[in-house]
Amino acid sequence: MGERREVALPTYSKKVCIVLVEPEHDGNIGAVARSMLNFGFSDLRVVGREGDWSDEARKRAKNAQVVLDGCILAESLDQAVSDCSIVIGTSGKREDGEKTSLRHFILPDELPQRLSGVEGRVAIVFGPEGKGLLNEQLVDCDLLVTIPSWEGYPILNLSHAVAVICYSWQAAFDSKIPSGSGGRLLDPNLRRQLKTEIKELVETLPTKDHKRAGIEETLNRVVMRGLPKDDEIHRIIGVINMSKTSLSNDKGNDS
Repeated sequence: MGERREVALPTYSKKVCIVLVEPEHDGNIGAVARSMLNFGFSDLRVVGREGDWSDEARKRAKNAQVVLDGCILAESLDQAVSDCSIVIGTSGKREDGEKTSLRHFILPDELPQRLSGVEGRVAIVFGPEGKGLLNEQLVDCDLLVTIPSWEGYPILNLSHAVAVICYSWQAAFDSKIPSGSGGRLLDPNLRRQLKTEIKELVETLPTKDHKRAGIEETLNRVVMRGLPKDDEIHRIIGVINMSKTSLSNDKGNDS
């Protein structure tokens, strides 16, 4: 009962990595490893942790020791997702009012369908227990996903949240990814360039400073929601550069 069978990992899991940002308890890391392997995932990355795994982590991982053994330890979130074409942040904070514009959530069962048939690595990022990802970390993510839990107690245990996300892939593909021809996801370096260009464009806009963060995030979300390819991003960057030049010229003429 409960032993690890010698079965090849499913194809759908090989392009997805689970990233834990500064988890507080080693036991939860072990439980996450177990949840991941339950659904055929093995690429775990942990931000802000050093050293060997504790006995508690090993114990909670059960027969998913291979996930802990292969885990990548990173100093920062940027380092952890440096080879990823799209970064998906998780959050249980579903806010109302003005902040809603900064939280364009999708649901777990939407992720596999949106990303089926495309190449490129996907990072799904989870924040610390009880607190979740900070706003500035959520802003750095291309898409946001939330698990629809009861509003009276919406925050899930870390390993349970990971299990729900991983299950969404297993349920969608049933150990077989569709043979769609969606092409390759965005090159990670080009993704970083796009975010820089959008940031620079927003800085040139004639608007109030407190609105810039919302505009920047909305532009990033709208572009990345369509899962653009490299050639499309090159064209978008070209348009952004022309817009920056035009805005700069307008400022010069006004002065």
